[in-house]
Amino acid sequence: MAHRKAGGTAKNLKDSQPKYLGLKLHDGQTAKIGSVLVRQRGTKILAGTNVGIGKDHTLFAVADGIVKFSEKRKTRFDGQNKKYKIVNVVSS
Repeated sequence: MAHRKAGGTAKNLKDSQPKYLGLKLHDGQTAKIGSVLVRQRGTKILAGTNVGIGKDHTLFAVADGIVKFSEKRKTRFDGQNKKYKIVNVVSS
């Protein structure tokens, strides 16, 4: 005969692994070819000059240089104007 009562199963103890999204190199820092600049879900920050975009929307440097962030105003298909952040790698 058991000396303890049966413990129930807990359904809320599982947690997903962290994804480590966000900026990896900031404005003014030097980037080498292939270095990751931004990890993001969707294109919140757009790719500028010397910046490539991966299939999971990761932005990476295509050339050596200094990271520069800027803003650009774009007109959307419904006529709204929206500001977008753009990351560029300027050759030094």
